[in-house]
Amino acid sequence: MIRRARVLDARGIAKVHVDSWITTYRNIVPDKYLDGLKYVEREKQWERNLQNSTAFVAENVAGEVIGFADGGKERSGDYPDVGGEIYSIYILKAYQGQGVGKLLMQAISKELLDRDIQSMLVWVLKENQSSGFYENLGGKIIDEKYITIAGKQIPELAYEWADVSVIVKQN
Repeated sequence: MIRRARVLDARGIAKVHVDSWITTYRNIVPDKYLDGLKYVEREKQWERNLQNSTAFVAENVAGEVIGFADGGKERSGDYPDVGGEIYSIYILKAYQGQGVGKLLMQAISKELLDRDIQSMLVWVLKENQSSGFYENLGGKIIDEKYITIAGKQIPELAYEWADVSVIVKQN
């Protein structure tokens, strides 16, 4: 089930965030950084974020948060033709490949369309094995940059959708 996130979801989102970073970014992001991730710190971050952000959670049948996505206006201002941005999207490894990510992308895309934002981008670590997911949803690479995490330069790709309605309409 996909629903709008609430501040009370901060703990579940934090768990997904930390666990997903560890399983997705091992051998990409330095181990020292990943091993230092703490649920409590992420929970506090998400308690703050959820007060002003548009986020959605995916729940399993037991009502546990198994994935989340948040987004809104494109933050950098470097892409004048792109109005929106997916800030983050993470799904627990056990639930990946089951359509959860697509449902979360559709929820954010619909929200952006409701705000009259027609286009969006998402930044993805280049070595992320899930990058094909964005291509399958119609995302096109428009840029590459490097970010520094724990002293390591890591390439990121920007995937763009010029018309986010294509995501909403997918079955």
